[in-house]
Amino acid sequence: MERLWTKPFILTTLGTLFLYTGFYALYPTLPLFIKHIGGNEAQVGLSMGVFMLSSVIFRPMVGGLMERFGRRPFIALGLILFILTMYLYNWIGGIVALMGLRVLHGMSWAVSTTANSTAVADMVPSSRRGEGMGWFGISMTLAMAIGPIFGLWVIQNQSYHALFLFGVGLSVVALLLMLGAKMPFQPQSDTRKIELFEKSVLWVAASNFFLFIAYGSITTFVPLFTNSIKVNSGAFFLVYAATLALSRPIAGKLSDRYGETLVIVPALAITMLALIVLSFSTGLFSLLASAVLYGIGFGSAQPSLQAVTIHLARPDRIGVANASLSTATDLGIGLGAIMLGWVSQYTSYKVLFLVSAVSVAFSLALFTFFVKRLLKGKGLRPLNSGSLPSETS
Repeated sequence: MERLWTKPFILTTLGTLFLYTGFYALYPTLPLFIKHIGGNEAQVGLSMGVFMLSSVIFRPMVGGLMERFGRRPFIALGLILFILTMYLYNWIGGIVALMGLRVLHGMSWAVSTTANSTAVADMVPSSRRGEGMGWFGISMTLAMAIGPIFGLWVIQNQSYHALFLFGVGLSVVALLLMLGAKMPFQPQSDTRKIELFEKSVLWVAASNFFLFIAYGSITTFVPLFTNSIKVNSGAFFLVYAATLALSRPIAGKLSDRYGETLVIVPALAITMLALIVLSFSTGLFSLLASAVLYGIGFGSAQPSLQAVTIHLARPDRIGVANASLSTATDLGIGLGAIMLGWVSQYTSYKVLFLVSAVSVAFSLALFTFFVKRLLKGKGLRPLNSGSLPSETS
C-alpha cells in the first residue's frame, strides 16, 4: 500500500487547520465588527459579497497558472498577502476602507486556498485519494468548529484588535508549515493555452452556485439573527460543524454504493428544510434543530457535488474543473450575501432564510434536470464524495 502520511502531507494539512481556523474566526465576528463601526445589514452583506467576488476574479487565473508555474509560489504569495490583510483590519475605522480591504483579502484567499488544495491532491497517492482527501477535509471541518467559537470568545473577553492579531499569528504558522512541505509538480508545456473554466462541469457549477447563495446567508446573517433572538451564534456553528463531520463519512459510503444522485437529491431537500426551520426559529431548540438539519444536508450535498466535478472532468483538467467549481462557490456566496443583505434590510430575517431555501430549490432543479443526465451518460463508477474537501466547508 502506498504511503499516505508523508511529511509534506502532514505539514500541509496542519497548515490548513491553522489557516482556516483564523478565517472561520471572522465568520461570526466580522458582521458584529461592521455593526460596531456603524454599518448596517446591507453593508454586512456587501462586505461578504466583495470578498467573494474578488475571489471569483482571481481564482480561475490561479487555477490555470498553477499548471504552468507550480503550487508553492502561489501558496507563499497568497498567504503573505493574507497575513498582511489580517493585520490591516486593526486600522479600519470606516465602511469604505473596509470594503477596499475585503477586496484584497478575497484575492489572498483565492490564491492561497486554490494552490493549497491542489498541492494536497498532488501529494496523495491515487490509490488512497479518498482516504487522504478525507483527512485533509477534516482539518477544515475542525477549523469550522473551533474558529467561530474562538473568535466570539476573543471579542467577548479581549477585543477586535486582539482577534485580528490572533488571525495574523495563525496565518504565520500556516505559512511556515506549508513552506516546509515538498510539493510534487509536473509543469505543462508553455505552448499550452491557460484555461480559466472547464465547460464539462458547467451545470454542476450552476447547481453549486445556488447552493452557496444559501450558504452565504448562513455565514453572514446567522450571527446577527441569533443576536436578535438572544442566542449565542457559536452554539449554531458548533452543532452544525459536528453534524457535518459525522454525516460526511456516511454520505460517502452511500455514494460509493448507490451513486452521487441518491445522496445529493435528498441532501438538497434536507438543506431546504433546515433553512425553513431556521426562518421560524425563536429560541435555542429550533436554532439547533436547523443546525443539525443543515449539517446533514449541506454536509452531504456539497462534497458530493465536488465528487461529481471530478467524475465529469478529464484527468488532465481536474485542476481547472476544481477552480471552476470554487469560482461558482465564491460567486454564490458573494452575490448571495449582497442580495440577501438588501432582503434583510428591507424585510426580515425570516424572509431572508425563506429566499435562501428557494435558492436551494433551484440547485435541486438544475441537478435533477441536467447533472443527472450527464452522470448517466458517463456511466462511470462514482467517487467517494464524502471524503473530498471544500474551501467554505
